[in-house]
Amino acid sequence: MHALEIQNVAKAYGKNDVLSGIDLRVDKGEFVVIVGPSGCGKSTLLRIIAGLDEHTSGHLRIAGALMDGVPPSRRGIGMVFQSYALYPHLNVFDNMSLALKREGVPKAEIRQRIDAAATMLALGPLLERRPAQLSGGQRQRVAIGRAIVRQPKLFLFDEPLSNLDAELRVHTRLELAQLHRTLGATMIYVTHDQIEAMTLADKIVVMHAGKVQQVGTPHELYNAPVNLFVAKFIGSPTMNIVHGVAAQQAGVATIGVRPEHLCLTEEAPVWSGTVRHREYLGSDSYLFVTTAGDGELCVRVEGESRHAIGDRVGLAPMPGKLLGFDGDGLRQPLAQAG
Repeated sequence: MHALEIQNVAKAYGKNDVLSGIDLRVDKGEFVVIVGPSGCGKSTLLRIIAGLDEHTSGHLRIAGALMDGVPPSRRGIGMVFQSYALYPHLNVFDNMSLALKREGVPKAEIRQRIDAAATMLALGPLLERRPAQLSGGQRQRVAIGRAIVRQPKLFLFDEPLSNLDAELRVHTRLELAQLHRTLGATMIYVTHDQIEAMTLADKIVVMHAGKVQQVGTPHELYNAPVNLFVAKFIGSPTMNIVHGVAAQQAGVATIGVRPEHLCLTEEAPVWSGTVRHREYLGSDSYLFVTTAGDGELCVRVEGESRHAIGDRVGLAPMPGKLLGFDGDGLRQPLAQAG
């Protein structure tokens, strides 16, 4: 039995199709990240799973039970939104216990559940504080704790880290990963940030224009994308895309190669060009090289690059690291490497 099963789900607003033919199965205990650009339908899909929106067609099951038309309160889910949605006049304990009180959970059990969640999330000293007395990261942990105490069958996260600064986002990401390991819970996480997807997910669902493009592990999506959209969306900096002579020699419309799979070379380079820009990131440097016929290519260099802006350089791909795509953007085998 799957923790979540979505069968041919579609959503339309009038004549506007937002989702089309969505099929997805999530196993118990999986951390699944739904990722894609703004407007791709990922948040709409999460709202349909939660019961906040109704799908136009198809079926949805949670733990084997059909959820078509079932209200959110009866789906056994815990949802964490981008906004913390905390009651400002209630302290942390009361914010976390409110839903349990409404469900008629005994006071002793409420205290037990909240104490356990507070220990897990380091909220024990904060239970008497109100939201205005908390940092952004602490408020987000309260929102997560509020979901935990309900002991849901399924956790849903909708862009939960978007309101946090960069340093706190990394820290909270680590906390979420640890929380998943501790609880062994099934989690569905929506984000536009492919770095969050790569670092958190057991399985990633890439969406575009209301359709699922590919489902797989981070390793599968990074190394074996099924189409050009997935290849370009997953990875930072993005994959280099070439349409010129090199692609024609390989028998495809487009070839792709990641920055770390290019090498600087003076002997028989595949591409030659001028360094237009460089970025030093400590352990790595990125050179952006403008070529004569194939546009700009990005190459990763270990440590600090000795090349200056304006230098002429040659580039060649590592053996077996080129990817080929046809005119429709679908992955195709290469006629020859390099």
